[in-house]
Amino acid sequence: MAERFVPPYPPRPAAPVPSWRGLYGERARTLVYGWSERAFSETYLFRKVLGWRVHIPLEPQAIQHVLLNNAANYEKPRLVKTLLAPVIGRGLLTSDGPLWRAQRQIVAASFNPPAVDALVPVFAAQAERRAKGWAGGVLDVAEEATTTTMQVITEALFSGDKRLTSRTALTHIAAALEGFSEARLQVLMGLPVFPVTLRGLRGLRGQAYLRRTLTQIVEERLRPGAPDDFVTGMIHALSEKYSRAEAVSLAVDNAATFYLAGHETTANSITWTLYLLSEQPDLQEAVAAEAQAALASGADARLPTRLPLLQSVVEESLRLYPAAPRFDREAIGEDEICGYRVRRGDFVSIWPWLLHRHRALWDDPDAFDPQRFTPDRKKGRHRFQYIPFGAGPRTCVGARFAIAEALTILAVWIARWSFGSVRRPVRLSGSVTLRPLGGMPLKMTPRS
Repeated sequence: MAERFVPPYPPRPAAPVPSWRGLYGERARTLVYGWSERAFSETYLFRKVLGWRVHIPLEPQAIQHVLLNNAANYEKPRLVKTLLAPVIGRGLLTSDGPLWRAQRQIVAASFNPPAVDALVPVFAAQAERRAKGWAGGVLDVAEEATTTTMQVITEALFSGDKRLTSRTALTHIAAALEGFSEARLQVLMGLPVFPVTLRGLRGLRGQAYLRRTLTQIVEERLRPGAPDDFVTGMIHALSEKYSRAEAVSLAVDNAATFYLAGHETTANSITWTLYLLSEQPDLQEAVAAEAQAALASGADARLPTRLPLLQSVVEESLRLYPAAPRFDREAIGEDEICGYRVRRGDFVSIWPWLLHRHRALWDDPDAFDPQRFTPDRKKGRHRFQYIPFGAGPRTCVGARFAIAEALTILAVWIARWSFGSVRRPVRLSGSVTLRPLGGMPLKMTPRS
């Protein structure tokens, strides 16, 4: 039996921390920092943040009510739309109602099972291409994963456009994501969003770079001879429903949405999985043997299905370090959650970070245990207990893409390389997604 391993998480005070503490310092910089022990055992939390009423349900049934049974009453919050507007505008992630349904229908075809299966060789080729440059020693696998998933999403959706995979692009995107933490406070306070620190200024520049570059790419797709890819297909489909100007604007919004969401979250999942395996050498060897056997049959569409052990590790990694540790809804009408009244305009905050580590829902919840995701142990689990990709009608449309990509890249790398711990303290960071602070250096050794 493998030795029990509890990977790091932020310190938990005994009592709740005042909400205003989340407006500065580490709590403002790191989304999951500062939760008390109580948050992992209560069934419902309520907070007031700068006058905003926030409900936090921690029962799967209550979350099902918000995300499925009464989903029509809960829209993307206006504050979130304001915060993300400079980057993803009115794309699929931030829209509601008929606009959301129209965009969901258009992009869904690019992420259906046959479309994703056809991309598995692309995932494998990019993983192999990146690994060819490795020479062993200590390497930041967070950077390697980010660069690789950026190459994948660019190749799969944007015809490999070099403007989206340059070092400049990588730097600007990282800055854009970091910049959201500063803008969040300004939006909460109803202030104009403007940079007040160097990080905020870099974030604004990163957002502007991304929009400018993607606008150029979209406009080029309107010319004769444009490549037949995700962006081109999306523009044509949008043009059938909206004016040309509206179609172009929405195409840029969705290009930004899928470019960011399509590489950042998957890169983090790969990084955390490699870290967890680096701390469990025996398990890593078993995963490597499985990956070698699976790749012996080729990097074909069925490769992910030949990796059940690795899949259970990835699923457990997403439980401990969910790509989106929090997402919010705003009530557009009166309702009741967990016996508490919800008013129109209230926020309902869904926290996979809390739900996935809740003591009433999981045995030894902070411990790393991939056996939780064997078929037998999945039986009887509430379907809204584990929601790394959201749930209900707005479940992430790219979930299948992300899992297949992560499994393929990890299989290629682990089959050929061993990843060892460097015994460096690991801390979490990120105001939108969960990343390791300062990267994730691991010791790389080629397998014989």
